[in-house]
Amino acid sequence: MKEVAVIVSNDNKNISDKDILDSIKEAGFKNVFIHLEGNEYNEHNWANYIEYMNKIGLEIIFAHLSYKGINSIWEENAEGEKLVEKYIKDIEICKNYNISMVVMHLTSGKNAPMYNEIGLSRLYKIVNYAKDKNIKIAFENTKIKGYLEYIIDNIKESNVGICYDSGHCHLHFNDEFKFDKFKNKIFAVHLHDNDKSDDLHLLPFDGTIDWKETMYNLKKENFDGYITLESVYRYNYLKLTPLEFYKKSYDIANKLAKMYEEV
Repeated sequence: MKEVAVIVSNDNKNISDKDILDSIKEAGFKNVFIHLEGNEYNEHNWANYIEYMNKIGLEIIFAHLSYKGINSIWEENAEGEKLVEKYIKDIEICKNYNISMVVMHLTSGKNAPMYNEIGLSRLYKIVNYAKDKNIKIAFENTKIKGYLEYIIDNIKESNVGICYDSGHCHLHFNDEFKFDKFKNKIFAVHLHDNDKSDDLHLLPFDGTIDWKETMYNLKKENFDGYITLESVYRYNYLKLTPLEFYKKSYDIANKLAKMYEEV
């Protein structure tokens, strides 16, 4: 059966990151993904943070890069060039911590510049740098269609694929997704649920996504990565202790892994 993983996310400021990590580990998870936010963590903090994960036996399967200002990647301005430098630095940090894959957005918000040669050229630089470092890049579906297709059609490097986000697909795409376009190119998944009212990041089965159909589509297109939850400890889940929440998450992740095997 497939291995499972979960996001390290802490929206409860009364609970330390260490307590969250301990709860994730005690719940049964061995694999996590993290957000790499350069403004939030300096190198020293990151070293301590990741050292603790290593100490308790949590493996980082990928890092989610910041998407602040990402729309500038498609614009002919200095901000777009600075983004290239930032992402290259982030990828270097990931290499230093032996993180072998990163997830990137291509847009932010409901409006963004149309994909174009300017952005493509910049993304080529980022992709080629990552390839030299033996790091994969999985581009994520967000709120606007067409960008993933544009990248997959135009950047043929072996380290380029996608991260399928179930919540975004349900809320923003009404579950319409060209799975067959990305056969053998789904490197990672963000699995979470919602009721189409907002990007709620609920646990699977707490919203209205058809999970049997989702698992069928992933299996059909040869997804061979981790069953990874991006459900966040917040809202009504705060009625649970962190350990209770992550135990529930672990059970649900394994339920999805079993569904994947059986569809």
